[in-house]
Amino acid sequence: MTDILMPALSPTMEEGVLAKWHVKVGDTVKAGDVIAEIETDKATMEVEAVDEGEITEILVAEGSENVKVNTPIARLAAEGGAAAPAPKAAEPAKAEAPKAAPAAVSTAPANAEPAAAAPAFAKSGERVFSSPLARRLAKEAGLDLSTLKGTGPHGRIVKADVEAAGRGGARPAAAPATAAASGIEIRKVQSLADMGIPDGSYDLIPLDGMRKAIVRRMVGSIQNVPHFPLTIDCEIDALLAARARINALLEPKGIKVSVNDFVIKASALALKAVPEANASYSPEGIAMHHHADVAMAVAIDGGLITPIIFKAETKSLSQIAVESKDLAKRARDKKLKPEEFQGGTFSVSNLGMFGIKAFASIINEPQGAIMSVGAGEQRPVVRDGQLVVATVMTVTLTCDHRVVDGAIGARFLQAFKPLIEDPVAMLA
Repeated sequence: MTDILMPALSPTMEEGVLAKWHVKVGDTVKAGDVIAEIETDKATMEVEAVDEGEITEILVAEGSENVKVNTPIARLAAEGGAAAPAPKAAEPAKAEAPKAAPAAVSTAPANAEPAAAAPAFAKSGERVFSSPLARRLAKEAGLDLSTLKGTGPHGRIVKADVEAAGRGGARPAAAPATAAASGIEIRKVQSLADMGIPDGSYDLIPLDGMRKAIVRRMVGSIQNVPHFPLTIDCEIDALLAARARINALLEPKGIKVSVNDFVIKASALALKAVPEANASYSPEGIAMHHHADVAMAVAIDGGLITPIIFKAETKSLSQIAVESKDLAKRARDKKLKPEEFQGGTFSVSNLGMFGIKAFASIINEPQGAIMSVGAGEQRPVVRDGQLVVATVMTVTLTCDHRVVDGAIGARFLQAFKPLIEDPVAMLA
C-alpha cells in the first residue's frame, strides 16, 4: 500500500483544509483522476492521482482543517499488487525517509511541487531529499542533487533549486530574519494580559492560514527591506473624461474600464520607460525584468491577495479591464492558481474607493516597489497663477532602496504622472 500525503500546493503552504473528497473507499483510480479538493491560504485546488490502484482507506475526513503538509490523508493499494504494510509518513525531524513515494500531487498549478518524495541517493550513499520533478529535471540537466541546497519544506530540493543550479548556482536556503540582523527590537507577548488587557474583555478569533501567511510576509518585508516613500499629486480630470468616452464605446461589449485599469497601464508603460524601477533584489544580484507584470491588490474575506496582469505593457485598456475583473472575481472566490498571484514585478494598491486620501503600502517581496493610490477628489490648485479647482489623486511609491533608489523612483513617477494626466499618451 502507498500513503497519499497532504500536498504542498505553494511554496509557503504549511497546512490546509481538506475541503472535499471525490473518491470513497473501494473506488479504483488512475493517474490524472481528481481525488480531492484542498483549500490553502489563498485558493482552492484539485488534487490528482499519479498512481493507479484502489482506495483502501480514507485517513482524513472531508472538511478537516489545519491538515499539515505531508500528513497521510488516504491509502492506495497498487492495482494488481500485493498489499504491504503502509509506510510511515515522513517526519521532518528525522533523517529516515519514507519507504514509498506519495500517490497523489496537485497538478492544477503549473509551478507547484509534490508534497513529499522518496529520497535520491548521493554518490556517498547518503540520502538526498527531493521532489520527483526536481529529480527528473536534475537528471535531464546532468546535475548531482547532492551538490544542491534545498529550499523546500525541511530542506527538500524542489524544482526552483534545480532551475537555479542550471542557471549557474544552487539557491542558498533563506536564513531566518533575526532581531539583531534587522536592527529592530522584538518583544514577545505571551498574552494580551501582558499588555494590560484583561482576559474575558474580548473575543479571540483564531488566525487562519491566510492571516498567518500575511503576518509572515509583511513582518519579513518591513524588517528586511530598507524602504522609503515618494509621493506626488496627479490631476485626473482628463483621465475621467477619457474614461467616460471609452466606456461609452465599450458598453455594447459589456466592458467597463476603471480608474485602476488606467493606473495599471500607466504603471506598466512607466516601468518600461524607466527599466531600473522594474527590478528585484536577490543575493546573487539585481534582476532586471523583461516585462511589466503588475500585481493588483484585491481584498478578500480574511485578507488580501495580489493577482497579476502579466505583460501589462502589451495590453490595451479593454484587455486589462476584462482580465482584472476576472482575476478579482476568482480571487474572492478563492479560485486562483498559484502562478496567477505569485511573482510579479510591481504592485498597485488602490484604496480610493474607500475615500482614503493617501497611504504608503508595504512592499510585496521580491518586487522592488509598490504604488498606493488614493481617492480622486476636487482640490484647489494654482494654474498659471490662478486658483482653480481640479480633481486630484495622490499616489505614493514605496521603494526597496536596495534596488530602486530615490533618483530611480523619482524618474519613474516623472514618467507615470504625464501618462495619467494625459491618458491619450498611453493609447498611442
